[in-house]
Amino acid sequence: MTSSEEPGGPPLARTTLDRAAHRRKDEDWLAAAWDRGQVVVVDLAKGGRALVTDRPDGGSALVLVSPAEAPEGERWFLGAGPDGTPFWAVDAPLTAGDGTRSMDLRSVGHLLDARDTGLLTTAVALGNWHLSHRFSPRTGKPTVSVEAGWARVDPDGALMWPRTDPAMIILVHDGVPGPGGRCLLGHNAAWPPRPDGGRRFSCLAGFVEAGESAEAAVAREVHEEVGVRLSEIRYEGSQSWPYPGSLMLGFHGIADPAQPLVLDPEEIDEAHWFTREAVAKMIAGEGTRGLPMNSSIAFYLIERWLHDDQETFSG
Repeated sequence: MTSSEEPGGPPLARTTLDRAAHRRKDEDWLAAAWDRGQVVVVDLAKGGRALVTDRPDGGSALVLVSPAEAPEGERWFLGAGPDGTPFWAVDAPLTAGDGTRSMDLRSVGHLLDARDTGLLTTAVALGNWHLSHRFSPRTGKPTVSVEAGWARVDPDGALMWPRTDPAMIILVHDGVPGPGGRCLLGHNAAWPPRPDGGRRFSCLAGFVEAGESAEAAVAREVHEEVGVRLSEIRYEGSQSWPYPGSLMLGFHGIADPAQPLVLDPEEIDEAHWFTREAVAKMIAGEGTRGLPMNSSIAFYLIERWLHDDQETFSG
């Protein structure tokens, strides 16, 4: 998606994958599905990279291999495509060849089609969970993969399943349509400078805490990080962010820009209200201030606000 296109849903929420959960314990079906399936190889040691190639339309496509070409390793059943093709993932080092390159989901997710987006997002999320659960957190004993990669079990038979950490992310803006509207973006204190010496600005975000609703987390995080109170909150969509295992819940929120900004220096070391014109220039790469990567839900929220200049939260 280019900056001139009307944005759809969050980029990593797109998928055509049928997860076929009812097949995960059917060993006979799984054995046959492996033989007739296609495999995406992910290198989890390198951040979940996979091989991609260019499409004629300017996008990217996953390089899938046959089971005979796949490296040795745990096999994780991702699901089936619309035509019934089974898809699998295997974790192994990558070797790029002619016309292919090794890319991670953050860099290439928005350039993949819905099928490949669903495959790679699921493969990386599932693989990262396996990496962090080689031992049972309850017994400390080693675990093995079962149920086609959708569970692990220890020697005592204690099962565990993949878990996802809910996190909220919000674009705060003033609710004003047209060129006069402004949004609030911050620079995380932990982010390094850009190669050009500039800084990246993004939405405010944080994890949902125990016993807390997503909406309560939104209000809390915004006030903790920049000292601003919200008057309205609206849910916009979600997408997986498997670094290592988050589900990003995206929101838009209204706040009065007249409120003083009071930053938590451990989280946000710089924050500003930006006009639509300023945001459009950042998307175009003008100046030394940048925005988050196109595959992020933060970019989706910002771009949606940029295009929704006739929309307000009134009524």
